[in-house]
Amino acid sequence: MTKFTAAPRALAFAAAIALPLGGGLSAQEQAATVDVYGEALVAGPDVDGIISARRDNRIQITAEDGTSTVVTIDQDTEVKGKGGFLGLGNKTLAADALINGLPVSVETLQTANGDLVASAIDFRNKDLEFASMIRQGTAQGFAEQTAATDALRNRVADIDQYNVKGTTNVFFDTGEAKLSGQAQADLCAAAAQANATDNALLLVVGYTDSTGDYDFNQQLSEKRAARVVNYLQQQCGWKPYRMLTPTGMAEADPLADNYTEQGKAQNRRVAVNVLVSKSVDGL
Repeated sequence: MTKFTAAPRALAFAAAIALPLGGGLSAQEQAATVDVYGEALVAGPDVDGIISARRDNRIQITAEDGTSTVVTIDQDTEVKGKGGFLGLGNKTLAADALINGLPVSVETLQTANGDLVASAIDFRNKDLEFASMIRQGTAQGFAEQTAATDALRNRVADIDQYNVKGTTNVFFDTGEAKLSGQAQADLCAAAAQANATDNALLLVVGYTDSTGDYDFNQQLSEKRAARVVNYLQQQCGWKPYRMLTPTGMAEADPLADNYTEQGKAQNRRVAVNVLVSKSVDGL
């Protein structure tokens, strides 16, 4: 078995990955390295799936069957995008390219206690472009790449299953989509609270009371939701990639009856829901 002197923490996995592959070593000797405590690292399993969460130097990869695996990235993890004819478009990228929604294939090393360290991470450059569109919320990109972005979302079976961590309602005058001063303050307070929640996303849903016909109310509910989304992003600092697609529900799901003015006032609202995907809750 090849032996190494224990390296400082910052260099630990660099030493692990830097083993020479030649020199007549056996396959077992070539695969074995050491971690910071001098314990053997061996070749781990290959992991395929979509990046569903990231915190510092750890990424969570969720497979098509919904199982999740946490992998550590170190300074010598090779991150490579593939593309072009016969791989001529291949390029080595920084670990910053590893964003949520990106399908990846990961080669790993395994510690004695079962933790996995990425030695190489591969993905397609086109997949990175599409995942970036989702993260940035680029409307034009969505329109042009609908099939591709849908395919990325569908790679995780339970991606649409969330735990609701809280809901903030802001209210509107009849037929209006203008935000009051109170609504503006409530939105930024909700964004601050959500920002303190790990892996939180926001889902914004607009509603109306029963005044007016369906078409008018549907457009009004969408306009109210859009106004809230814009304010959250532009004034409250909420990042677009942490926002789920907003929607309008017209007069559906009322908070109160529509027979009184008080009830109607409660129904003219936008709900800002703080969500965490069940696949990453607690990571």
